[in-house]
Amino acid sequence: MEVEGNGTMVTHFILVGFTTDPFLRIIFFVLFLLSYTLTLTGNLGLMALIYLDSRLHTPMYFFVGSLSFLDVWYSSVYTPRILSDCVSKNNHMSLAGCTAQFFFSAGLAYSECFLLAFMAYDRFVAICNPLLYTTAMSKKLCVQLVIGSYVAGFANAVIHTGNTFRLRFCGNNVIDHYFCDGPPLVKMSCNDVGIYELIVAAVLGCNLLVTTAIILSSYTGIVGAIVRMRSATGRRKAFFTCSAHLVSVTLFYGSILIMYLTPYFHHTPSWDKANALFYTVVNPLVNPFIYSLRNKDVKAAFKKVWGRFLACK
Repeated sequence: MEVEGNGTMVTHFILVGFTTDPFLRIIFFVLFLLSYTLTLTGNLGLMALIYLDSRLHTPMYFFVGSLSFLDVWYSSVYTPRILSDCVSKNNHMSLAGCTAQFFFSAGLAYSECFLLAFMAYDRFVAICNPLLYTTAMSKKLCVQLVIGSYVAGFANAVIHTGNTFRLRFCGNNVIDHYFCDGPPLVKMSCNDVGIYELIVAAVLGCNLLVTTAIILSSYTGIVGAIVRMRSATGRRKAFFTCSAHLVSVTLFYGSILIMYLTPYFHHTPSWDKANALFYTVVNPLVNPFIYSLRNKDVKAAFKKVWGRFLACK
C-alpha cells in the first residue's frame, strides 16, 4: 500500500477466489484442472484434425480452428491462476499483474466477438452463394478477417484497460472474485466512475453494435435463403450448419451482455463469479465439442487420423 493524501492507495490485490474453505478449494482445484485439461485437449485436438485432414481445409473449418486457437489462450488467461490460488496461501496479485490479466482478458474477449461475427458472414456466403463460396471466401480474405479480429480486439482492449486503470484504487485491496475484472475493480475506485461508465458503454456499445449487426444481417439473409429452399433435406442441412455457431454466439454474447450492461450497483460477488464462469471457463470448454460432436466431417476426420495412428503402431 501507498499513502496519498487522506487515502491508502492500492499497489497489489488479494483475490478471494471461489471459497476460503480448504476442503472446498481442493474440490475446486480438481474440477478446474479437469475442465482446463478438457479445454486444451478439445481445442488442440480439433485444431490438429483440421490441419491433418485435407477435407477440412475449407473456410468454415479455418474459422473453427481459429476459434479453437483463440479459446486455448483465452482459457489460459484465467484457469492457471485459479488453480494456483486453490492450492496457494498467497493469493496476492500485483497492480502490474492485474493490469496484464485485464488487458489480455479484454483483448481476447473483443477478438472473439469479431471472430464470431465473421464466422456468421462465412455461413451467410456458404448458404446464400454456395457456387461462389470458395472464390468469395478466399484464403487471403479469411486470414485478413482473423487478423482483423485480433487487431480490433486488442485496439479496444487498450482503450478499455487504460480507462479502467486510470482510476485510483484505495482502501480495501481484497477482490471478491477469481480474476481482475471490471465490476469488482470499479467498486474499489476512489474516483467518480461516471466518465468511466460512459467510456465503457461507448466502447462496448460500438463493438457490440458492429458485431451484432454483422451477425443479424448475416442470419437474416440465411433465414431468407432457407425459406426459399424447396428441399426439406437442404433446409435441415443449412440449419444444422449454423446451429453450432448460434450456440457459441448465445453463450458468449449472452454472458458478456449480462455482465457488462448490468448497472454496477446491482452486481454482487457471487453473481459476478457465476456469470463470468460462462465466458471464461465454460465457453472455451464447450466450443470444440459443439463444433465436433454432431459434425460428420469432423467425425470422419477423427476416424481417419485415428486409423493412421493405429496403423503406425
